[in-house]
Amino acid sequence: MSAAGDDASEQRYRDRYFTSRDELVLHYRDYPGSEEHPPLLCLPGLTRNARDFADFAERYSPRFRVIALDFRGRGMSDYDPVPARYVPLTYAYDVIELLDELKLPQAIFVGTSLGGLVAMTVAGIDPIRIAGSILNDVGPELNPVGLDKIRAYVGKSERFRSWEEAAAALKAIFGPSFDRYTHADWMRMAKRNCRADNGAIVFDYDPAIAVPFSAPLPEVPFDWWPLYLALAEKALLIVRGANSDLLTAGAAERMALAAPGVDLVTVPHVGHAPELNEPEALKAIDAFLDGL
Repeated sequence: MSAAGDDASEQRYRDRYFTSRDELVLHYRDYPGSEEHPPLLCLPGLTRNARDFADFAERYSPRFRVIALDFRGRGMSDYDPVPARYVPLTYAYDVIELLDELKLPQAIFVGTSLGGLVAMTVAGIDPIRIAGSILNDVGPELNPVGLDKIRAYVGKSERFRSWEEAAAALKAIFGPSFDRYTHADWMRMAKRNCRADNGAIVFDYDPAIAVPFSAPLPEVPFDWWPLYLALAEKALLIVRGANSDLLTAGAAERMALAAPGVDLVTVPHVGHAPELNEPEALKAIDAFLDGL
């Protein structure tokens, strides 16, 4: 089965599935690669899915096996009937179950936004599973401005009449941060974010993922720093979009200073989050993987 925007005749991966401990069927793309290295395990952002990593996976497979997961409630994975389970701890246990299913003792985690928080969570509960990690525009300090922006659009059950209309909607939200994106870029983003549904185009996730994300904040905010420092005990690369409204330049610098050996690269002309196919990102990722 080929997702929107993919050419099945050139498909370089297999769609695979596993069943979670609470009986949800979860999907991942499996790109073949060498068994000499731990695989690259790609974890997407809050409203995103495995399609975000298509370019990344095709670049690094077959040098590495690349696994790109659809979190529960996204893409080709089952929706969770209990929205309260749409939280990083649940996703972290899903990831560990996937590694167990594949009999993989370790992976190199590549986490965009929410995916990075999940990687940090895994570092806190089962650190041996992490051979190294790439955090894409996320960290233990998140800018309230960026969080409020996400809350403003996540979970809205919009239906678009065409792919053009969906692309225009995404440009209206993210356009100022991605100042060099062309019309073709926005169309490609639409086809990775959305799917066709009964004659309309809709976002490819369960709107109920917004339920825990939109819950009132606790009086004492959760401290992500211990989990970040646990992750940073292994090789770590931080990628930040220069125009990001979620991970500020100051927060990224504090992350780099807090752990020796951490690498930081800033990708110009993009916001939250880089696609990891930009020249600056690829140069840093190539060097990071060579170092591993």
